Amino acid sequence: MIIRMKTSACIVALVLCVFTLAGCGGASNTVSTTPSTTAAPATTQPASASTEQPVPVSSGAQVTGSDIPDTQVFVTYASSQGKYGLEVPEGWAQSASGIEVSFVNNLDGLQVALTSAATQPTASSVRTGQAVTLQQTSRAVQDVKVQDVHLASGPAVLITYTSNSDPNAVTGKQVRLENNRYLFFKNGKLATLTLSAPVGADNVDQWLRIANSFRWG
Repeated sequence: MIIRMKTSACIVALVLCVFTLAGCGGASNTVSTTPSTTAAPATTQPASASTEQPVPVSSGAQVTGSDIPDTQVFVTYASSQGKYGLEVPEGWAQSASGIEVSFVNNLDGLQVALTSAATQPTASSVRTGQAVTLQQTSRAVQDVKVQDVHLASGPAVLITYTSNSDPNAVTGKQVRLENNRYLFFKNGKLATLTLSAPVGADNVDQWLRIANSFRWG
């Protein structure tokens, strides 16, 4: 009798051990082995030139300081590589890159770029060509108007528009500009003359003088 009770006790103990081990094994299967991940911080991409918002129009001294005075002296600039010439305001800072040239004074700017073209541009072709590219690649371009004009050197196309300036290298500030862009064509060459100043500056007569002075060499 005593031997049977001991045997039964051993069997019960053995069964309890089996259940205990099974329970421990089940618990171990519930532990997640997937490594935790941390979301990467969001990054803000800078707006491209074409998606910039127009900056406020300047006023006061910043605008009047960009008026080209009636007493301004002009000198002739001639490009031996580009085979063209025009009058530019004396004293403006000049810089060149290849056959492109620019002149700046405070917030006023004058630039001439030379490219190849198959045919004489017209207002109609520019509206669906250069004007579209201008809006897609330049800074917050608005108020675009295109017209055929006749200047001293012959027919040309004029694009007028407003845009943001490039950010100031030190302060990062921008100003709202008004621009006159003239397209001159001859023998497969297209000269683009761009005149810029803060919106509201009084440069109508001086800009027309510069545009009329353009000549092919």
